[in-house]
Amino acid sequence: MSSQKKKAFQIEAFKHRVVVDPKYAEKTWKILEHAIHEIYNHNASGLSFEELYRNAYNMVLHKFGEKLYSGLVTTMTSHLKEISNSIEAAQGGLFLDELNRKWAEHNKALQMIRDILMYMDRTFIPNTHKTPVHELGLNLWRDVVIHSHAIQSRLQAILLENVRRERSGEVIDRGLMRSITKMLMDLGPSVYQDNFEKHFLEVSADFYRLESQEFIESCDCGEYLKKAERRLNEEIERVSHYLDTRSEVKITNVVETEMIESHMHRLVQMENSGLINMIVDEKYEDLGRMYCLFRRVSSGLVLIRDVMTSYIRDTGKQLLTDPERLKDPVDFVQQLLDLKDKYDKIITSAFRNDKTFQNALNSSFEYFINLNSRSPEFISLFVDDKLRKGLRGVTEEDVELVLDKVMMLFRYLQEKDVFEKYYKQHLAKRLLSGKSVSDDAERSLIVKLKTECGYQFTSKLEGMFTDMKTSQDTMQGFHASHGSDIGDGPMLSVQVLTTGSWPTQLITTCNLPAEILGICEKFRNYYLGTHTGRRLSWQTNMGTADLKATFGKGQKHELNVSTYQMCVLMLFNDADRLSYKEIEQVTEIPTSDLKRCLQSLACVKGKNVLRKEPMSKDIADTDTFLFNDKYTSKFFKVKIGTVAAQRESEPENQETRQRVEEDRKPQIEAAIVRIMKARRVLDHNNIVAEVTKQLQSRFLPNPVVIKKRIESLIEREFLERDKGDRKLYRYLA
Repeated sequence: MSSQKKKAFQIEAFKHRVVVDPKYAEKTWKILEHAIHEIYNHNASGLSFEELYRNAYNMVLHKFGEKLYSGLVTTMTSHLKEISNSIEAAQGGLFLDELNRKWAEHNKALQMIRDILMYMDRTFIPNTHKTPVHELGLNLWRDVVIHSHAIQSRLQAILLENVRRERSGEVIDRGLMRSITKMLMDLGPSVYQDNFEKHFLEVSADFYRLESQEFIESCDCGEYLKKAERRLNEEIERVSHYLDTRSEVKITNVVETEMIESHMHRLVQMENSGLINMIVDEKYEDLGRMYCLFRRVSSGLVLIRDVMTSYIRDTGKQLLTDPERLKDPVDFVQQLLDLKDKYDKIITSAFRNDKTFQNALNSSFEYFINLNSRSPEFISLFVDDKLRKGLRGVTEEDVELVLDKVMMLFRYLQEKDVFEKYYKQHLAKRLLSGKSVSDDAERSLIVKLKTECGYQFTSKLEGMFTDMKTSQDTMQGFHASHGSDIGDGPMLSVQVLTTGSWPTQLITTCNLPAEILGICEKFRNYYLGTHTGRRLSWQTNMGTADLKATFGKGQKHELNVSTYQMCVLMLFNDADRLSYKEIEQVTEIPTSDLKRCLQSLACVKGKNVLRKEPMSKDIADTDTFLFNDKYTSKFFKVKIGTVAAQRESEPENQETRQRVEEDRKPQIEAAIVRIMKARRVLDHNNIVAEVTKQLQSRFLPNPVVIKKRIESLIEREFLERDKGDRKLYRYLA
């Protein structure tokens, strides 16, 4: 390979100066000017675009770009003035047609001119920062044609008139309208806005202001909302057909302001057809329409929600303060559930399951349910009714649905511990009498309560079920070891209940018949023999018995009665006639229970195995009772229930309340100690707030009671007051 250095390649400038004909520029421009005239006069077919392009190219190349550009502006302006005059001369409805046709021709001409002057567009114009050919053509059309006073005012008036005609129901040429508005948009956003949109919105506001006033005076709420919805949809459709898409927000805002926001208070409160009437009459379609329209305006949904909340609270308050409705607790709770179902359906189907409305509904129910201190008792009675008989023959899914609804009401209760007290009493009666319709349903509800409130809430309830199972095993053992001793005597079935798991029962005196006492004693000896350190107390007020009875003409029946009723009826084995006082003296059954017992045996039609003298519905101390030898029934087995009020009497209710208040004291004290142990030092107000927060899942503690519990803890030296600040407490380890 040669190491000789290569000589660098070099290009030198052309030595001879190129001389251009002084008249070259003028001659070339004349050719191009003639071509532009021919294009505008629709004679472009005879032109050689290649030759014209070369001419324009040479003019720019030889530094005549400025002459070419200024000549183009002058020539185009001249032609556009002629076009403007032609458009102005168009009569009536032909004006828009002429404008649209001339615009289309101008665009076509502009495209040809742009092709010829492409080199100027790509080199001269960027270097001199001038407007490109196509944009120049649009600007000249805007300034010469559109901004011509005669055309501008006339165009605006015709466009607005077409919109007015369409709003009145007339058919207009939407294609032509779309072409014209697109032309304005092509000329720039400000041209469309200044020459049409601004005036369009102003005229529309005036139109809808007047129309909404006419509608509000002549229509009911539902009809008005339909008209407003139709107008809104029309405007959205109009935008999609021939307006700028950015106009949609602006024109819909005009309709919303004039037709909805300006009248929303009057619409909601409208007599005989407003929001409340729609709710009462369950007009889901109208409510849905109101929701969709009002959500478009500021505070629209807040207004609907506030009015609905106020109405729900008032309705609920009336329901809870109506003495007639409170007479039947089961029906009362069913009305609450029906009311909740109604509003749930409204929120789901009409208000699109809006969470804010659901929260408002929950808040309203919580407010008025807790106005009645007996709500926990009534809800428990409702559960009791359903689990005794109401769910018999119902599918598992429907059972779960009812239980879920009960849990929904339970969540609204502030005094959940009061519900627990009543629920435990009612569950005990169901389990002991064997009246529960389904063990699965019972356990399902306990699981739901456990999920909601924790293990502490349901531990005793679960203990009740454990006792029932243990009792079955105990009875099997008893019958296995004493079966031969019992012989033909009474059969005994005992449920042994753990004290603490079951509701506290006063041990009531009752003298059992001698036949029963014998077998009861055998069971006591068996049980205490197999379990050390335990005591048994008979709860005679909670038992039942099956008696075989023979009436006149040898008619036999099997009577299912309570233990008290059994004690009374077995007295008539040795006597045909007994006074109230005699029965009371022999049985020693408490007065209130005895009267209910005798009432069910002598005063209930079809169950009156005893006769009472004198005949009346109530039991008096002077009454006398006889065995009803003439009693008949088409059933062999006859169940005689005890006449008892479903709900507690006022004194019983007060007693239950006092027991609940006593149960709350240690819970409040435990919460105070937990808080103070963690915080060591805390002021009074913060202790009250913390205790309330900790216990609100079970009940809302009274600040006065909290204060008393603090005093008690200070006395027992769990806490002490700060010496400098009496409202500050310290924890004593």
